[in-house]
Amino acid sequence: MKKLLLFLFVFSITFCINPEENNAAENLQATIDSLEEGAVLKLEDKTYEGNLVINKELTLIGKANTVIKGDGTGNVISIQAPNVTLRKLTVTNSGMDRNSAEEYAGIKIHTNGNVVEHVKIADSFHGIYLSQAHENTINHVEIKGMGKGEIAPQGNGIHVYYANHNLFTHNTIEGTRDGMFFDYANNNESYENNISDTRYGLHYMYSDENIFKSNTFTMNTGGAAVMNSNRLLLEDNHFIVNYGNQSFGLLLLQANDNQIKNNTFYMNQRGIYIDQATRNTIQGNKISQNQIGIELWASSNEQVFTGNLITENTIPAVTIGGTGETNFWSHEGKGNDWGNSFPLTDLNQNGIGDFPITYRSSLYQLIEDQELSYLFLKSPALAIYEKMNAVLVDEKVMFNDPHPLAAAKGNHNLILFALLGVAAILILLKGRHLLCITFGRNGRKI
Repeated sequence: MKKLLLFLFVFSITFCINPEENNAAENLQATIDSLEEGAVLKLEDKTYEGNLVINKELTLIGKANTVIKGDGTGNVISIQAPNVTLRKLTVTNSGMDRNSAEEYAGIKIHTNGNVVEHVKIADSFHGIYLSQAHENTINHVEIKGMGKGEIAPQGNGIHVYYANHNLFTHNTIEGTRDGMFFDYANNNESYENNISDTRYGLHYMYSDENIFKSNTFTMNTGGAAVMNSNRLLLEDNHFIVNYGNQSFGLLLLQANDNQIKNNTFYMNQRGIYIDQATRNTIQGNKISQNQIGIELWASSNEQVFTGNLITENTIPAVTIGGTGETNFWSHEGKGNDWGNSFPLTDLNQNGIGDFPITYRSSLYQLIEDQELSYLFLKSPALAIYEKMNAVLVDEKVMFNDPHPLAAAKGNHNLILFALLGVAAILILLKGRHLLCITFGRNGRKI
């Protein structure tokens, strides 16, 4: 009996000295409310009930099987104090009412300086929603949506609303409406995120001066849609196998002064689609094996295309709605490498073709007018159509590259094999035994 009393006395002393480092009580909200500012709360390998409101600075650390499960009516975790850290949790079951005045999320952040890392989110309307929240860090988060068949009833993986100077790294998002949606959100940075099976992998609306670098988009309807957003840097990203109705690797719509550099556009319906956009620089990109490499509407002016590898596309580039003569296909004497599509000579071995490349085509009218034209882009009938129109009608100039680049020997095959390898690995990892490609209309309304 004495030994038992001594044990209980020692245990109670230990618990009282460090209460914030002991396991949470059954009522997690009550435990959070009882903690002091800056406390560290360690959770067990079990499921805790949401919905939680965190209104003080603290660190919440889970284990491999720690789950915070909401009641299905609101946000599972609402962060309403700055400098909160969430780590090693699974968050599920937010409210799914798309008509609610508040857009619910697995984790909703209203404050600054928070960190969310190594967290998994499922069965939630939005995965993470930042609302007027700045200087937060979201990294190594896995967000699982309901898949493309259920896009309408759900929200976005990461939704950034009037939120600036946030950092997003190494996150994986699959099957949500849009992967990452930025709305009036400036000066955010996103690195090495992987987004698949969404409507738009990346969606910018009225968001300026963001950096999006070394991210991968695969099997989305649209890789990245940049709308009404200016002075962005999109660099070293991979846009691979993005197909579907009105699909593209990258869309620039009413987007100005953006830098699109050193990206890979491979096996998309349209590699880059540009409409009503001005002064964008497209430089050093690899645009290969797409239905259309570059689709450029004449409403877009002063684009600069330089140093790109544009090869093995069904149609290398097409200008629709006019001649597009105010766009530039070379810069400072450096044009683009068109691969085997346009053989050229380089007698003085300076890396620049001896003659300009001018591409003429009548396909622009077919693509602009016919809803089903994308169904036939790989058909042998397409070549016959082009040859007939070359004789019967006056073809229009799609582009003129005054300084085309001479192909570096052996480089194209290596690049092609590398891209094929990446695409094959991505498809295998996602367990796709059959890739169904759906072609859609090139609508002006995105």
